[in-house]
Amino acid sequence: MPVAVSKSEKVRKTVRLPRPLYNEAESCIERRIVPAESFNDFLVAALLAYVKLLKRKQTDAAFAGMAEDTDYQRDARLIAEEFSQSDWEAFASAEKEP
Repeated sequence: MPVAVSKSEKVRKTVRLPRPLYNEAESCIERRIVPAESFNDFLVAALLAYVKLLKRKQTDAAFAGMAEDTDYQRDARLIAEEFSQSDWEAFASAEKEP
């Protein structure tokens, strides 16, 4: 499920950060290294990026099992062989287009 940020209900939460991390984040905002106008914007963007990373890792882990699954590997090879002719035709057609 995607994380909706802009139109969702806002929640107020107090956080305690290590001073060096806070100072570094503030410095990034002040020097306009990040596309955030406030510390809150920076924190939201950072959390959103981290949540996306975690979801990506979960997806990658779910697909990692396929690499060890011999039945899946066999089926994938068969499908690739069955579609190889149409893949080449599509490739050749795309190459001809200006």
